[in-house]
Amino acid sequence: MSDNVMRSNGAHVSPFERIRRVNASGAEFWSSREFAQVLGYSDYRNFEQVIQKARLACFNSGQKPEDHFVDVTEMVDIGSGAQRAIRTVFLSRYACYLIVQNADPAKEIVALGQTYFAIQTRRQEMAELSGEDERRLLLRREMKLHNVKLAGVARSVGVVTSLDYAIFQNHGYQGLYGGLSAQDIRERKRLGKGKDILDHMGSTELAANLFRATQTEEKLRRDRISGKDAACRTHKEVGAKVRQTIRDLGGTMPENLPAAENIKKVESRKRKALRRKPKGE
Repeated sequence: MSDNVMRSNGAHVSPFERIRRVNASGAEFWSSREFAQVLGYSDYRNFEQVIQKARLACFNSGQKPEDHFVDVTEMVDIGSGAQRAIRTVFLSRYACYLIVQNADPAKEIVALGQTYFAIQTRRQEMAELSGEDERRLLLRREMKLHNVKLAGVARSVGVVTSLDYAIFQNHGYQGLYGGLSAQDIRERKRLGKGKDILDHMGSTELAANLFRATQTEEKLRRDRISGKDAACRTHKEVGAKVRQTIRDLGGTMPENLPAAENIKKVESRKRKALRRKPKGE
């Protein structure tokens, strides 16, 4: 990351997008000073503690912190043409993601940041995979895993019966899909009765639902939610925040995305292709 930067055009709604910078090589990054202001940290020293936690999380994840956190000295105007040198950290998108995960969860803007950077990080990961089928297969597997985890956490807070869980899941869908229930989504996408809507989602829609599930699971635990009604409200609120982020980014609302081919057919096609693949390749 270079300090030779140009500002993004600021046309995006998200405050995190507005402060995104791009260097001469086209690489994006964020200034820790501006990031602190957006997250509502009036005292930068408090924000430095968050940065340190994020650096440690980066190291523990097997990444090199110096690739994502670059210490620089910036000159800022202090009036009458004078300038002062201040310490700043240039942050990669992954560094920003780690920071919002370690920032004060009581700040609403932090929750929005968690949604924004998680979705963007997921999009970047998906772009590195080859082909829509591969992306769908990966996300569908993760969705199954996290739905099991979500069900376990929901059960621990009072969502016990199968009917309770169906209502709980519908609240999540209603938040993400603008009030539509699972059955409404099935009808809108013209899926047959009893069809699993997750099996007919493309990668973009699956990614949004995966984030809804993982963040609801974390919020139920973190906020120590108790009771099935409170759990349902939480699921709906998280879904609505994910929906708002998609809107802020100019994305297509999930209910308007087309139904995809049944993922089971994709899995079958991949198995057949692997069987036909010559040995040694």
